[in-house]
Amino acid sequence: MFDIHRVEVDWGGRPLVLETGKVARQADGAVLATYGETKVLATIVSAREPKPGQDFFPLTVNYQEKAFAAGKIPGGYFKREGRPSEHETLTSRLIDRPIRPLFVDGFKCDTQVIITVLSHDMENAPDIVGMVAASAALTISGVPFMGPIGGARVGYINGEYVLNPAVDDMSESALDLIVAGTGEAVLMVESEAKELSEDLMLGAVMFGFKGFQPVIEAIIKLAETAAREPRALNLPDHSALAGRIKELAAGDLTAAYAIREKTERRNAIDAAKAKTIETLAAEAGDAGIDKVVVGGLFKELEAEIVRGAILDKGERIDGRDLKTVRPIVSEAGILPRTHGSALFTRGETQALVVATLGTNEDEQFVDALEGTYKSTFMLHYNFPPYSVGETGRMGSPGRREIGHGKLAWRAVHPLLPAHHEFPYTLRVVSEITESNGSSSMATVCGTSLALMDAGVPLKAPVAGIAMGLIKEGDRFAVLSDILGDEDHLGDMDFKVAGTANGVTSLQMDIKIDGITEEIMRVALDQARDGRIHILGEMSQALSEARAELGEHAPRIEVLKIPVDKIREVIGSGGKVIREIVEKTGAKVNIEDDGTVKVASSDGKAIKAAINWINSIAAEPEVGVIYEGRVVKTVDFGAFVNFFGAKDGLVHISQLAPQKVAKTTDVVKEGDKVWVKLMGFDERGKVRLSMKVVDQETGKEIAAEA
Repeated sequence: MFDIHRVEVDWGGRPLVLETGKVARQADGAVLATYGETKVLATIVSAREPKPGQDFFPLTVNYQEKAFAAGKIPGGYFKREGRPSEHETLTSRLIDRPIRPLFVDGFKCDTQVIITVLSHDMENAPDIVGMVAASAALTISGVPFMGPIGGARVGYINGEYVLNPAVDDMSESALDLIVAGTGEAVLMVESEAKELSEDLMLGAVMFGFKGFQPVIEAIIKLAETAAREPRALNLPDHSALAGRIKELAAGDLTAAYAIREKTERRNAIDAAKAKTIETLAAEAGDAGIDKVVVGGLFKELEAEIVRGAILDKGERIDGRDLKTVRPIVSEAGILPRTHGSALFTRGETQALVVATLGTNEDEQFVDALEGTYKSTFMLHYNFPPYSVGETGRMGSPGRREIGHGKLAWRAVHPLLPAHHEFPYTLRVVSEITESNGSSSMATVCGTSLALMDAGVPLKAPVAGIAMGLIKEGDRFAVLSDILGDEDHLGDMDFKVAGTANGVTSLQMDIKIDGITEEIMRVALDQARDGRIHILGEMSQALSEARAELGEHAPRIEVLKIPVDKIREVIGSGGKVIREIVEKTGAKVNIEDDGTVKVASSDGKAIKAAINWINSIAAEPEVGVIYEGRVVKTVDFGAFVNFFGAKDGLVHISQLAPQKVAKTTDVVKEGDKVWVKLMGFDERGKVRLSMKVVDQETGKEIAAEA
């Protein structure tokens, strides 16, 4: 019944099994990949013909994690998987990026890759397994995919690179790097690092590249027995039309790309395109023209002109040389009521970034296959259509917004103080108000400034820069701080973020069939020079965190209470802690180990809440002076409330240094006094053991109102 094909290879000390022919047989390609006890199914289906008028390649990659893979039932009312989580969206992008450039140019059939996690052993991360499975499914599907690709995760633990480290081991790693590529070159890199040098980062990329070569060999071996016949791909010849478009538009486009201002340049390009289409339509007469084809060829001519100017003359669109960074203006503290804010402008790219400090109540709960955990740092990136002078739909963030936000998150996260040292929940929002290249790196710079403006003690300021590449044959040029057009018409988007000491995040996407170690080294070295320059420009606004938190930020104080007192502080059904919060106005969070965090923007509220909690959970200390108030006088002395709910009796004989006849000669009900605890009786109760003392000197005095 089943025609099963199976390949097994030892990979990083564990068996990797690729199998096809048993599951999802109606898909064009389906591979079940097993690594340890993690199992991931990848399928690919591609339409036989493109849609009429299709002017792009409609590839969709969907990575999905099923709760049953970890023996869990989804939360929520409906108890089933809903919209993709942020992690699923990011992994979908991670797999999309290295496979997209390997489809044959001109292939425009609707193609969908679906990767489903079926089992997770909590040791082998399913994202890498899913990437391998997707590559294998594409390779055997018969679609014009010029793969296969391989992928691997690289850690850096105890000074050594580790291939595909176990999930638990990643907490000890100074690096989390994912690299993908073909047998010849690297196509994609995604990473977070703890200020590692450029040499270490490049070494990690090449270590991962070599590490996934056995996977590529295994996929080829599987394809030799299981691959479908390649699809016929008959692409029309438009060389004559391309030549005519070049005759009509080359001059106008060359002049347009000499305009340095983005909007004016784009208007000139649109005018040249409209003029070309009008001429071609007149020449075609009743036969008409295919505007989709003309538009694609026109875009190819744009690329030829821009790329030629860079390679032949070293001239970029805005007149810069290859290494110069656009003018930068950094500003901090521009919004009066926020906790921290910054406006970072680099050329025609601008990010308005706002930092907000919160408490434990603001932590984000993340429900993952590995279990539910809390996140205390969130970075949200928004790209409204007005930032590029367009109209568009406003709604929930898309894959691009989520991906750019996570890239900036990875860049900043290694520089944050430990949560026990700075017990705040942090949320950063980046609003891109202008965009002409690398708004994600502007977000990194703006986030660093906004957090420091809020008083968050970053270990060091962090900046980011986007590098580009123009490559024709053996000739190449690496571009610092690329424009939007240089990104669209170039061959590489290489983003590097870090401090003056090292790299914290690196992301690379290649639009050609890969790049060499030499090109990556040039890009990393050039990016470091640019990053140091940007950090210098940022320092004109802020070079370190402000000494105090923002005026409107909450203050958090931490105290410790005995674990056996937690129940008393919380009270039956939370009655006591609710009363503390309501009457003091402070937020109170109690952890299982007895750590109590009290937060408020009002110092008096924090003090009141702490005193209240101490009155319940703490015990008075012998020899310590306490503020008290007389609650009752009797013939033989006065009862003083001196430690929250605790009272003690001061005998009349101990009210003053000299003998007194009546208690009321010294104190009255409601009088404020200072008392010193001298000890306890045999039953542990405070009795006849306090004396009225001077707060500063500690000497005995008569109590005064």
